[in-house]
Amino acid sequence: MNQPLYQLENIQQSYNGRCVLNIAQLNIQRGEILAIVGPSGAGKSTLLRLLNFLEQPTQGQLIFDGQAGMADLPLTQRRRVTMVFQRPILLRRSVAANLAYGLGLRGDKLPLDVASGWLQRLGLAALARQSAHKLSAGEAQRVSLARALVMQPEVLLLDEPTANLDPYNVGIIETILREENENLGMTMVLVTHNIFQAQRLAQRTALLWDGSLIEISDTPTFFNAPTQAETAAFVRGELVY
Repeated sequence: MNQPLYQLENIQQSYNGRCVLNIAQLNIQRGEILAIVGPSGAGKSTLLRLLNFLEQPTQGQLIFDGQAGMADLPLTQRRRVTMVFQRPILLRRSVAANLAYGLGLRGDKLPLDVASGWLQRLGLAALARQSAHKLSAGEAQRVSLARALVMQPEVLLLDEPTANLDPYNVGIIETILREENENLGMTMVLVTHNIFQAQRLAQRTALLWDGSLIEISDTPTFFNAPTQAETAAFVRGELVY
């Protein structure tokens, strides 16, 4: 088997002496979509921050593509990973300018044909020159996703990317995620409260509960034949989240 893209070993993350994440081992495979589910406050967003190199773990080792020691991770490695947040943060510029912003920070330009292609996929071609602050929540999240994807990351981290969006926008975003994963082999880690979304998109699903990794397995097994009582209860909707 190929070496996992991420290897987490004996990871702990504490804030003010309180441990909020305690994972003995977690491997994330290249090219997979891994869904992370669990109650609010379970440590899901903290895990994403570690995977995005925004924080270093209090204890343990995070290995990315065979390299340990995030403090020494070169910028070229860090750029292989990008993140889409639940609430998109868009500039007071046009939709087209927002798409090109990330590449511009790197000194690169977004080719017009690439920008046009993304606007078509987003269903926003007619709004290219409109201020991004006039978009609906769903439109804004589509722009935020495309802005991340034009960077051509190897890893896309998603923190509740479709929370509170209508089914139309959820469908567009899920379609784009599925296509990028299938066509480019992009690795994705998806934090979601929507267990149906996890079932639709993820090859594997993991349950975080009180900072601990309770269970991780292929998605059909996770939902249809879980081995842990907490997972079975969560799938049945018996845990408040």
